[in-house]
Amino acid sequence: MTNFEAPRIRLLSAVDGDQLQALADLLIDCVEGGASVSFMHPLTPERAQAFWRNVAAGVAAGERDLLVAEDAEGIVGTVQVVLAQPENQPHRGEVSKMLVHRRARRRGIGELLMRAAEQQARERGKTLLVLDTSSPEAERLYARTGWTRVGSVPGFALLPRGEPCATTFFYLDLDGA
Repeated sequence: MTNFEAPRIRLLSAVDGDQLQALADLLIDCVEGGASVSFMHPLTPERAQAFWRNVAAGVAAGERDLLVAEDAEGIVGTVQVVLAQPENQPHRGEVSKMLVHRRARRRGIGELLMRAAEQQARERGKTLLVLDTSSPEAERLYARTGWTRVGSVPGFALLPRGEPCATTFFYLDLDGA
């Protein structure tokens, strides 16, 4: 991918075997790179594939939307909008697992994925989105794109190699965005 080629953002309605493998490889890359995304290092391909099979089941059930960013080499990023929420929160969605492969970072892919997730949430009737992150780079992205920082909880999670890390929570009012 050259600097002039924008990745294609797609909503997946199902996940095929090649996409499952590409998503697993992406997740493994992010964990190896130190991202606190619910998994510890080393993340095996089997565990990563099992995670994405579960996500695919949620997509098929209408519980979540799965967006991917693709370049000439394949899937380089992903984000999910978790639609299934408690019955007293039907207006809310949760942005989850916003991942960009290390080879494709600093190209605006994270922002493209977030904008697509926000649009998808609007189309699904959501008026409020929430997310959490332990990444200072992601915090800057979310703040730059209009998300409101709620606060940070020290020691909320572990980094992939076991060090405690803070997690920062954000929200976006889609009616006001």
